[in-house]
Amino acid sequence: MMFSVFQVSRKGGRERNEDRMGYCYTRDAALFALADGMGGHPEGEVAAQLALQTVSSLFQRQARPTVDDPHAFLTHALMAAHHQIVRYAGDKGMLDTPRTTLVAALLQDGHAFWIHCGDSRLYVVRDGQLLTRTRDHSFAEHPAASESLGGPPTANRNILFTCLGSPVRPIFDHGGPLRLLQGDRLLLCSDGLWGTLPEEAIVAGVAQAPVAEAVPDLVERALRAGGARCDNVTAIAFEWETPGAAESAFGVSTDSISDGVFASTIQAGPADASADELDDAAIERSIAEINEAIRRSAARRG
Repeated sequence: MMFSVFQVSRKGGRERNEDRMGYCYTRDAALFALADGMGGHPEGEVAAQLALQTVSSLFQRQARPTVDDPHAFLTHALMAAHHQIVRYAGDKGMLDTPRTTLVAALLQDGHAFWIHCGDSRLYVVRDGQLLTRTRDHSFAEHPAASESLGGPPTANRNILFTCLGSPVRPIFDHGGPLRLLQGDRLLLCSDGLWGTLPEEAIVAGVAQAPVAEAVPDLVERALRAGGARCDNVTAIAFEWETPGAAESAFGVSTDSISDGVFASTIQAGPADASADELDDAAIERSIAEINEAIRRSAARRG
């Protein structure tokens, strides 16, 4: 694989930065992830960090050097991250749980697969045009959910009906497989970016400059547009099969990576977050939940 990548996160006008992002890769697969800790609940930054640490740890375990089933892997990783956050809150005796969004993209075999929960987005830009983007789990983008889930009478994009870490099972959506073409660009970002810049500006920014220039420029523009009370602004983007990526300061080529080698920009979590060791029981519970859902679905089809 060969790609160019750039990531940046800024605090904006908030007291702390509760966003987290990063990527990791083996010889034949790469995982990009971004989480936005939710305000109004305690320790959003811990929830975001736990989410990234969990999906990264699972990727390191299962990418040998690719994962067997991309959609199943992403589902297991998201559910395991959810369980880790709930477990963390339970271990600390917290009355309210930390919560976070999550969007993650997996690349392997020349295809992209993704999953998201909440309103952190993924954009796919091809030949200067928006090919697709994720649909937020908000009452604004899912108006029908307002009545069924007890949402507000008037849709508000800032109100989510699902996230990781809540007492109920998270709702999530998959995307892909999408066959990647040379020059395709994928952007993962928090709502601090897309909430302050028009979609047309985001797509144009990603399309018209190398990601190492486009990402910091978009983030700076979002900070200016957001003003003194701007939310955290975080983005990570990559360009697939960039010519000369290996020679670029922001290029990654995995051609020379040996089997069993794993690289990551995702940092270890806080010392008290219990993120260094993945909770095997939580992973097994999430896998059992997914297998049971598959069994019920197969029974209905039968």
